[in-house]
Amino acid sequence: MSDQRSEISSLREEKQSVPEVITVTLERGDHVENLEEAPQTQSVVTQSELEATPDNKAEEENCLAQVPEDHCETLRSTVEESSVTSEAQVDLRHPEDVLGQTETTFSADVGNSTATVKMLLPGGHMMTVAFAIGLTARELKNHFADKLKIPPDIMEVSLDGNAVTDSDTLISLGVQPHGTVQLEMSSTDPENHPIRPVKLQTEYNMPDVITVRVQTDGDTYQDVVVEIERATQKKAFLGGYRHKITGTEFHHSAVQTLPKRPADKGVEVFRRDTQTVETKSQAQQCTSTTATQMTSIGCYVSNMEDKLISPGQYVTADECLAKKLKAVVVLQVYARRWQAKRRMNELRREKQRRLEWLEKEEARKRREKEEQKQADFQRRMNPETKEDFSLLYNALEKWRREEADRINATLSGAERKCALYTLLNEEAQHIASIGQHRFVAAERSQEKAVQTLLDKCAAPKKWRASDGKMIEMDTVSTIRAKDLRDLYASVNMPGQSQDERQGVLLALKTTVKEHDCKLTREILELIDREVDLLARGVKKTNLEGLRKRLSTLFLQYIKTPAFNPEVSSLLKVPPDAAQQRKKVYRCKSCNKYLPCTGFSLSVSASQVACCRQCLQLDNEARRREDLSLYRNILQRLRNTEAELHPEAKITYLLQEQDLRYLVDMVWGAQSALSAWDDLQDLEMARWDRLQEWSPWNCILLTRDEAKAHLKVENIQQAYGSTFIRRIQHKHMLAQSNFSQIPDMAALFNDMDSEPTAHSSLLVAEHYATATETEPQTTPIQE
Repeated sequence: MSDQRSEISSLREEKQSVPEVITVTLERGDHVENLEEAPQTQSVVTQSELEATPDNKAEEENCLAQVPEDHCETLRSTVEESSVTSEAQVDLRHPEDVLGQTETTFSADVGNSTATVKMLLPGGHMMTVAFAIGLTARELKNHFADKLKIPPDIMEVSLDGNAVTDSDTLISLGVQPHGTVQLEMSSTDPENHPIRPVKLQTEYNMPDVITVRVQTDGDTYQDVVVEIERATQKKAFLGGYRHKITGTEFHHSAVQTLPKRPADKGVEVFRRDTQTVETKSQAQQCTSTTATQMTSIGCYVSNMEDKLISPGQYVTADECLAKKLKAVVVLQVYARRWQAKRRMNELRREKQRRLEWLEKEEARKRREKEEQKQADFQRRMNPETKEDFSLLYNALEKWRREEADRINATLSGAERKCALYTLLNEEAQHIASIGQHRFVAAERSQEKAVQTLLDKCAAPKKWRASDGKMIEMDTVSTIRAKDLRDLYASVNMPGQSQDERQGVLLALKTTVKEHDCKLTREILELIDREVDLLARGVKKTNLEGLRKRLSTLFLQYIKTPAFNPEVSSLLKVPPDAAQQRKKVYRCKSCNKYLPCTGFSLSVSASQVACCRQCLQLDNEARRREDLSLYRNILQRLRNTEAELHPEAKITYLLQEQDLRYLVDMVWGAQSALSAWDDLQDLEMARWDRLQEWSPWNCILLTRDEAKAHLKVENIQQAYGSTFIRRIQHKHMLAQSNFSQIPDMAALFNDMDSEPTAHSSLLVAEHYATATETEPQTTPIQE
């Protein structure tokens, strides 16, 4: 008994020295990585406990011999009921607690027990893994080889400086179940296969399924398979508690279970908080109670301190109602005053916004005017196009007329003739100056046209792929065109030295010699001539004519499809000469045969008369009119109609002369509403916005007025009857002029025959066209 007491006391001391034990369940084959410096609270059995645990049957019998009989039966049942699985559950308690119930279990299969293996790598790095003690060192090498990504054959494991063979197990090395062992690992080929530490995993490496043992009854356990669902986002902080004494924080845990939805009753239910006040009936009593006493028989009460109270003026119901009405009137006065002030503030803000908008519009218009004037000034100072020179001749004609009127009004006789002669000389000088500018502009435009043609020939083929990317491809013809373009630029490059010029001529000669024809022979002859003159030291100024001729011939060489195949798609060559002859007409002024595109025809023209160049020359010599303003109005009209009605035809039949007649003769070159006469601000718009534009369905307005007019829903309500009759009269004038044209008459008949849903908006019906035999008129409706 003394031995038994000493053993019990020693077990008590070991229990006091051993920290709290946490039960850990490890499935077979599961390895826990990155357990370096694991806390002691996660260990299941310590080495001292293993030494105190019986390892065989004889030691169990010796231990049971020292325990009373009733306690021995309990321990035997505990050993028999221990799990045969790979789980190891140990709970250290005092021997006196063991007497009450069974708590300690031991694994029957010691080889399946796990132990903590700490592998020391070169460089002082440590890897820790939980491994079954029954497995061999070869399997341990295979595991670390898979983690370290190196062959297992070059790995060498040692324990305390002694090499460990592949057949040795952890049991043979003296490792106890749930114990700890530290091994050293090295590489036999450190140059080719060095051992490097594995980077720590930033995320947890938890299995998808774990087995949890749950205690259902007193001595009954049940294994439950739990599936791990990894959260895709960080769980929200739901608050918690903090221990006041220890300071430990306990957080509320977030669950993955959705709240239970109420049953659907099939009726849509709404919840609304109301503002109803709960009424209560409760009796009230004063805090202090008083009593009165009056004089009576046997009781005298002094009246020295009594007060005489006289009744006031009686207020009738009508007077009370009148008083309330007066108070209501006062309240209405203040309320209406507040509403009036608020309305005035709104009107004041609207007025301020309107004034600001008007100021911005005025500033915008002034800015546009300045930009237009600056653009006109630049066009006059640096003319480039035909429209720019037309503007110059128009300004010259205005200046000549002003000067002639001034001379005729102020001078007479010989002085007048002398002044007119001087004016004629000045006009001739201005015309010569304009001619010089035109010659320079023609050279610049010719150079730009040639460069544009060469760039188009050398451009790669482009198309858009199915994925939206732009694909470029250089073909043999584009590469050839690119070489010719670069060579043409080198031939025309100024400021070259003699050696550089000779190198360019040699490259040009090599390129041209590939083909033998009259053109190439002339180019080679010019090249040889220039090389000979350069060798003789001729000045560059004397070689300009020769170089210009050489450049012209080489450009002709580039434009030949036989030498440059890419240029064939850009030249205006008729595909069929027989078909081209049918579209050639003779100009009655210059007697040249030109294609139909060389003539400018109006809708009222019945035959081909003069070409465009003759008309332009006649305009510059006599009238000197500038049609650019009418051209801009027509272009804006075509763009607007293309957006509203893509199939519009009438706007493309009209020319600048036709629109000029419509603007000047029909509408008087001014706005129908405001009489604004600046053609730069005017534009044509539809009179009835639901019908296609035509000369008999149009109105001339400013840009702002046109935008507002197109928003009108009902013309009859928006404008007065007098204004509408005036607009219809102008439509009749335009119709009488343009309906004589066959194409216009056909379009007018088509539009007149189609029933429209908005015909009720018109104030007057259409007049009979010129094609009818008996013209009939319809009276204007008021």
